[in-house]
Amino acid sequence: MSIDKKVTLIGAGLVGSLLSMYLAKRGYQVSIFEKRPDMRKAEYAGGRSINLALSHRGFNGLAAIGLADEIRKVGIPMYGRVLHQANGDVQYQPYGKEGEAIYSVSRGGLNKKLMELADADPNIHITFEKNCIDVDIKNGICHFEDQQTKEKSSVQSDLILSADGAFSAARLALQTKSERFEYSQSYLDQGYKELTIPAGPNGTYLLEKEALHIWPRNNYMLIALPNLDGTFTCTLFFPFDGEVSFNSLKTREQVQAFLSKDFADVFAISPQIVDEYMANPNGSLVTVRSYPWSYEDKLGLLGDASHAIVPFFGQGMNSGFEDCFELGKLMDQYPGDWKTILSEFQISRKPNADAIADMALENFIEMRDKVADQKFLLRKKIEQKLSKLYPDNYISKYSLVSFGTAPYKDALAMGFKQDALFKEVLAIPEIENNWDSPEATQKIEQLLKEFGFING
Repeated sequence: MSIDKKVTLIGAGLVGSLLSMYLAKRGYQVSIFEKRPDMRKAEYAGGRSINLALSHRGFNGLAAIGLADEIRKVGIPMYGRVLHQANGDVQYQPYGKEGEAIYSVSRGGLNKKLMELADADPNIHITFEKNCIDVDIKNGICHFEDQQTKEKSSVQSDLILSADGAFSAARLALQTKSERFEYSQSYLDQGYKELTIPAGPNGTYLLEKEALHIWPRNNYMLIALPNLDGTFTCTLFFPFDGEVSFNSLKTREQVQAFLSKDFADVFAISPQIVDEYMANPNGSLVTVRSYPWSYEDKLGLLGDASHAIVPFFGQGMNSGFEDCFELGKLMDQYPGDWKTILSEFQISRKPNADAIADMALENFIEMRDKVADQKFLLRKKIEQKLSKLYPDNYISKYSLVSFGTAPYKDALAMGFKQDALFKEVLAIPEIENNWDSPEATQKIEQLLKEFGFING
């Protein structure tokens, strides 16, 4: 395929909008079809406004088309997380080395910005309110339905790329019309609901601004990310069923009693929080795994369409932007050879997509349960010390994922190795009282040698 051919791109979300610019930069004519109305118009009120954590991989994907610095200006750096324990204790944990941060960004704001930049490119055309209802994968034809008129239409192109989310129509077509397609989806028992902490007088922040806040409460938790206007976007991750759950809290009185008891500090500064709880919908959390992600040289899946993950490592958007970056490298390596591009892309990315899906599920347990555990908190202190003493030899799994571009599968493998190390470290007698002593440091150094982190 020569690079002047036409591409149909399904979905103008974060990944789709960025991907369109990768394609246009390489000479492709891109037609994007988006199910939703144009979110840039004042009358548009739909979509999710939950904040996202943009980390190094995401910035790397943006930098490849010159957008990283511009997007960094509309984000808020978060240098660590603040833990609000049930007993009232507040603890701070830095994320990485001094100066390393992940950025709080508005999903809607970032999507609008990327959409504006895409729409300004003469090689990109966006059509809104066109829902993809089926794909003829063998002939490269997408079938759409107009969301307003219900009129059906079809578009044929040389290549179809699908970035239409966890419930992708293109993925369904692959599942039903190709052979040996593997697919699974699994939901957490917990869902989520959005809440807010308002700004103080003159737009001041009522909590530490440059941090992600977590209220861990065993099988549920609340998190809060800062916004530029002084507010915080909060997300309550909460069971659907059970004694304390979405289904058990039916009345305003029940909700008020729950929030004022379990999240007393948030309740005290958020007078509207009960109204928000009653009004805002519950969302579900799904992990999607699939393979293959392509059909010959005619169709390819990216982002959530091929590998949706839960949000607890903050990598959904970042892994999607990394998809664009990796696909861009393959477009340069194999110009116009989309059968090879798509084949190489799925072979290299699938193990990493599975790895970050596993780590995201694991991090849910960490954020919800372990951050209230004293041994876990001790491990974090020791890890910070090791990162300073041996910056080239000991890099935590979190830092590998959030502040670097090492393959996710390598970060997962390193995490297993570090877990094995700390099983021994935390078994050192009196380690909880003497972890920073010269004697403990010497014992830990010996374990680092035994586990191959530093030379013996």
